[in-house]
Amino acid sequence: MIPAAFDYTRPTDLGAAVQALADAGEDAKVIAGGQSLMPMLRMRFAAPTMLVDLGGVAELRGVRDDGEALVIGAMTTHDEILRDPLIQQHAPLIAQATATVADRQVRHLGTFGGSLAHADPAGDLPSVATALEATFEIAGAGGRRSVPASEFFVDYLTTVLEPGEVLTSIRVPKLPGWSTHYEKFSRVAQAWALVGVAVAVHRSNGTVADARVALTNMASKPVRARAVEDALSGASATEESLASASAHAADDAEPSSDPWASADYRRHLATVLTRRALHAAGAA
Repeated sequence: MIPAAFDYTRPTDLGAAVQALADAGEDAKVIAGGQSLMPMLRMRFAAPTMLVDLGGVAELRGVRDDGEALVIGAMTTHDEILRDPLIQQHAPLIAQATATVADRQVRHLGTFGGSLAHADPAGDLPSVATALEATFEIAGAGGRRSVPASEFFVDYLTTVLEPGEVLTSIRVPKLPGWSTHYEKFSRVAQAWALVGVAVAVHRSNGTVADARVALTNMASKPVRARAVEDALSGASATEESLASASAHAADDAEPSSDPWASADYRRHLATVLTRRALHAAGAA
């Protein structure tokens, strides 16, 4: 199909991008890598009157060390994420999940911030940001604000971003001494996850001192598996404790049924994948 007609601008700095969005009003949309938006435009699921292309805003790209956290520019591509030494050293969970995103062509164009702002519940990175307790930096005509991952995702394809606002960067706390893993089950290679599990685990003296578990595609937004975390906290780092905790993976979830999987099957996958992810992360 052919998209509806729209105007297009490609600003070279953030201020100009915010101004362009403000001038265009609520019918404007931001385009980052375009890997999700372009299909929606072609099918006319989205019909903006103005596209503001952030591809020319250099300040929105790259990864920098900010002491206790990494700051990742929203326009940093998936491929750049995979090759960045700071990500590999301080946020390997992001690299683990990014390596499962689509294929190489998509990863060369798609962006970290674009994937998060798109907020597809089957996307891999929203649950990763949730597990890492990332903070989202947002800019708009009214100024700047910071939003924790737990509040950023609202519903299916919906975030707290208001018309005229731009996701500029994502602040990811470093987790020294923690181990992480992302486990994903798909129908075929390069497909969306039927279910995914992002885990981060901190062990101490043979016990699980702390754990974070977030689920992909188990509700209309990322799900923090608090029941699993509570069951693991202070538990002995054994296979038995992992199995017992993983049985609670779907307790806080509201999975849907679709042509690819029933809700009950997704609950089963969440249990199995959570145990695998925790084991791979060294929780036992």
